[in-house]
Amino acid sequence: MSARLSYAYAVVRSSATAAPAALSGVRGVAGAPVTLVRAGPVAAAVSPVPADEFSETALTARLEDLDWLEATARAHHVVVDALAAHTTVLPLRLATVYRDDARVERMLNARERDFTSLLDRLDGHLEWGVKVYAEADPAPPPEQDAPAGEPGSGRAYLRRRRQQYRTREDVWRAAEEAARRTAELARGLAVDRARHRPQQGDLAAVPGRHVANVANDAYLVPRHLAEEFRERMRHAADDLPGVRVEVTGPWAPYSFTAQPEGARR
Repeated sequence: MSARLSYAYAVVRSSATAAPAALSGVRGVAGAPVTLVRAGPVAAAVSPVPADEFSETALTARLEDLDWLEATARAHHVVVDALAAHTTVLPLRLATVYRDDARVERMLNARERDFTSLLDRLDGHLEWGVKVYAEADPAPPPEQDAPAGEPGSGRAYLRRRRQQYRTREDVWRAAEEAARRTAELARGLAVDRARHRPQQGDLAAVPGRHVANVANDAYLVPRHLAEEFRERMRHAADDLPGVRVEVTGPWAPYSFTAQPEGARR
């Protein structure tokens, strides 16, 4: 049998009685069953993975393989979500790998105070994503031009280009206003905010539209305020033409979890 490493998904409380049942039948990365490694008051969800696929050298290459990355991320999130449905969970980064379960236990012991403090802080909270998009038509409004080569055709083209530029500038300013509003509306509901880099390229693309992701934020919201938070965000840009606010969640608190040291990533 080839050498195996220990892939760590998330940290939970050892006393979380629902955690083992939540993992029953769950298959993680590489199709392996998931178990708990306990160390005092905390535990980590782990599964064995092949060393030739998850060694430091192999990961450097595989993290450039989008198909492999998608499959691994999907399996990783399945485990985290299974736990999050029953208990407070601290998700670990994708491809957090240790030499064996003993190293996982050592990490848990070393970070026990940090993990228990984070679990206490995150109890009863969920993560929500809020993205603000500026959307403009890729071409200027239709206008009757003079036939090519006749007087006025060049001027008509320039008028259209100026109109297009002004329209996009207006939409961009409106999107910035929407981003300001979402942050303001979150006050009193969210207890924390994480600002991520705006998405670019295909991640923000909408067919037939010129799209720019202006804000890409995550908010930590108490469970009992989730519906009010979502409604506020959904209507933040109602009077701002060309602006779209996308609300996603609830998620496990990926953006608000400190990461352990000593793992291969």
